[in-house]
Amino acid sequence: MSELEAIGGEVEDAIDRVRVPAYVIDRHGIIRYLNPAARKLVGDVRGRQMTSVLAPEERRRGREIFTRNLMGPPRGSDNRAVFLAADGERITMEVSGVPLEGGGHVIGVFGQVKEVEENPPPSPPHPSLTPRQTEVLRLLEQGHSTNQIAQELHLSIETVRNHIRHILKALNVHSRLEAVAVGRQEHLVAS
Repeated sequence: MSELEAIGGEVEDAIDRVRVPAYVIDRHGIIRYLNPAARKLVGDVRGRQMTSVLAPEERRRGREIFTRNLMGPPRGSDNRAVFLAADGERITMEVSGVPLEGGGHVIGVFGQVKEVEENPPPSPPHPSLTPRQTEVLRLLEQGHSTNQIAQELHLSIETVRNHIRHILKALNVHSRLEAVAVGRQEHLVAS
């Protein structure tokens, strides 16, 4: 008997009433549960794919993170991403997700929102860049080294170097600094 069962508490009722957004996604990536705080942020998206609440450029990475949480270590992971709010606005949130077990098997992912950023999230990616290249460019803008980007995105150093080469070519620039400057200029023009 678990400690929660021993005290006889209604955990689901408590999660419904807590003011921290919480969610459950089944093993197929379908959103099955959102507490009221989560529904206030992203709307009532129960029954939809989990990627539907992510900004388009975040969807591939979102699927990768979900799969890692589903199949990976039981500790789960914390991740920051750009989501689409109930009103269609883009919001950046940090979420913590862990595998949800039932009957000795992983049946989905349970998570909570750790932080909602007050600053507006970055603009959509440059049209010539892939979502992954956009991520690499944003990390370059934050001053990350090639090694730090590789660790952050769980990529090899050579893969990061390839992404940077493609970014330079796509933006028609010759250095990382120029790429960051062009990226910032594009965001200002788009805003």
